[in-house]
Amino acid sequence: MSETVHTALARRYGAVLADLDGVVYAGPSAIPGAAEALDKLEGIGVALAYITNNASRSSAEVAAHLRELGAPATAEQVFGSALAGAELLATQVRQGATVLVTGSAVLAQHVAEQGLVPVTTADPVPDAVIQGFDPSLGWKDLAEASYAVAGGAVWVATNTDMSIPQARGIAPGNGTLVAAVQAATGQTPLVAGKPEAQLFITAANHLGVAEALVVGDRLDTDILGGNRAGMATALVLTGVDSAANALAAITEQRPTYLFADLGQLHQPYPEVIKRDSVFQCGESSAKVEDGVVIMGGEREDLNTWRAACAAWWEACPQQDTATLPRLKFANEHENAPR
Repeated sequence: MSETVHTALARRYGAVLADLDGVVYAGPSAIPGAAEALDKLEGIGVALAYITNNASRSSAEVAAHLRELGAPATAEQVFGSALAGAELLATQVRQGATVLVTGSAVLAQHVAEQGLVPVTTADPVPDAVIQGFDPSLGWKDLAEASYAVAGGAVWVATNTDMSIPQARGIAPGNGTLVAAVQAATGQTPLVAGKPEAQLFITAANHLGVAEALVVGDRLDTDILGGNRAGMATALVLTGVDSAANALAAITEQRPTYLFADLGQLHQPYPEVIKRDSVFQCGESSAKVEDGVVIMGGEREDLNTWRAACAAWWEACPQQDTATLPRLKFANEHENAPR
């Protein structure tokens, strides 16, 4: 978070890979300004892709939903974990291999497009199993997957999300179904979706870009996955995680940038400058003394948190447990964030 960007930040990258919920929309509504910011990318020559762990909806369905919200979207711009899972599986088995598809018709189609042969039974034992979410899956489907995995089939999971939001509340996600097969077999699958790297690599490869910027609202999926893929990452504060969460993050989940919203794609990113032991960002500053992050600037100013992250991350380069350090706002004489 210490590089100077004199023009719109997005211009530094060949593509923006954007998460959906918490970045483009929140619940049924578009996040204010998000669609407009994404629409401007084409005009500055930056490609756009949407990244989702959803493996049950087709890219066309996701794109149609985004267009309803005013965001620019075609099916070719939507990359889900079903496609990433099929492409990952294709690197693990021979062409023409049989694959038990425990998931949606969309997943089966992606498997077939890779030159593999979808099957519906573990008798005989197939070469591989790919497991993705579908609300119609039942015990018999999980049993067939378990028989195949126990029989030595290569096993790929599209994602391991433990929950999914539904209109009536939170429901079990693909991760719970994967866990059932794992408990029955003692095996662990290869995973394509966030927070693993494959989904981001798939999107960048299809777009034909060397450098991409991952934008997400969750440190443990979007930012971690983008970092694992070797890409620049931006945490946008319109969803789950906050600037304080970023400050406290484990090393693997620390973002390259902090955004208030997607509009900051089109603004210069403020430089963080270190002078002696003090990190300066705009009118804000931060330093670490005796394990306390002393923050000079307004609590509501994102530059204060950018400076604090730079200071704390240098002082604590390797952090394996998410822990918020003690904070002191110099103009408030307080030790904890609200």
